[in-house]
Amino acid sequence: MNVSKEQIDRIVREVIAGVGAQNEAAPATPAAPTTSSPAAKTARAAVLVEPRKFEIKEFPIREIADDEILIKVEACGVCGTDVHCYKSDPFGLTPNVLGHEGTGEVVKVGSAIKMDSVGKAVKVGDKIVTSLLETSPDCLVAKYNPAKANLSDDLKVYGLLLDEPDNHLNGYFAEYMIIRPGSSFFVVNDMSVELRCLIEPAAVVCHALERAKSCSSNRLNFRTRVVVQGCGPIGLLMIAVLRAHGVNNIIALDGNPERLEIARSMGADEVINYKEYSGIDEIAEKVKGLTKGLGAHWGFQVTGVPAAHANLYKLIRRGGGICEVGHFVDGGECAINPHRDICAKEISLVGSWVYNSFEYPNAYHFLQRAERIGLPVSTLITHKFPLDQIDEAIQVNLRQEGIKVVVEAK
Repeated sequence: MNVSKEQIDRIVREVIAGVGAQNEAAPATPAAPTTSSPAAKTARAAVLVEPRKFEIKEFPIREIADDEILIKVEACGVCGTDVHCYKSDPFGLTPNVLGHEGTGEVVKVGSAIKMDSVGKAVKVGDKIVTSLLETSPDCLVAKYNPAKANLSDDLKVYGLLLDEPDNHLNGYFAEYMIIRPGSSFFVVNDMSVELRCLIEPAAVVCHALERAKSCSSNRLNFRTRVVVQGCGPIGLLMIAVLRAHGVNNIIALDGNPERLEIARSMGADEVINYKEYSGIDEIAEKVKGLTKGLGAHWGFQVTGVPAAHANLYKLIRRGGGICEVGHFVDGGECAINPHRDICAKEISLVGSWVYNSFEYPNAYHFLQRAERIGLPVSTLITHKFPLDQIDEAIQVNLRQEGIKVVVEAK
């Protein structure tokens, strides 16, 4: 088809005119708001006023500073640490608002805050997660070894903070929470609320994995044979992170048949119900039978039971390693034989204590990868309760019904 120059010029003029008309009709894109409207003036919160007693109280929401964020809480998982606080207040925090496995929607952003902790722009309406406040400048641990800031004596975690006269909204078991200066926080709009509630416990297992990997002479790889002792929420996520990392031989050990079946779905190749055996020696023989007669290369202890820690040495081969993940409160002591359990086997023993703020991105990428490779991690959330039924949420956890219990802010 022959097209003259005059025809081409006419077509170009018509296209340009049409684009101009569209631009005149289209409204200008508004600037991102720094607050949603209308903003709530008060918020309900579940206050642990003394061991084993919550009270739902209503507090005024103070104005945020330029370097703070106000979020509307959506949901928060119940952690074993919350249960310990509920039972005995081991950290001396009451009265306070618990909850650190949470997520929420931004409703106000301080004028000094432009991006999250990895450089993503933040605005009203974003879904975010946060847990840690940075340590003080006076902390020598964090100053001289930032990668070990999790060991700082003044490490602060939302939901494990003392109540303050001008701010009671320090935990996720509330309708709103104020994210204060020095906090790490992350925009995670592309994740379901279920996955977002798992990011904090996922950070725990990601940190434990890195601690085990720090033993350069005892690598975790495709051929490593691993025992995970304890199939609660952290133990099941530990299995999932090992599978996602490429470990192909995982043995799950627990006394709950339902949890052992879930362990299979998270990536365990073999499961052992310890209640079906006469004692640790018989269990050790079973593990040896699954590991070419030698025992596991690595064991992850995730029960929080001191006797379980002592038993785990019996399941590990000479030259193997143990990562202790389960003792976030003092559960007591246990007896081991330093000669037989450690020296004669030349065991690599590492402890794992919470996580660092920079491990949160690793945690949410792990959860996304787990789902992509068919590990149904979001199904670990088995129970949801509204805020005014928080007592029942805690009781379900205490009875070990289901896996992960979540409190929704409604």
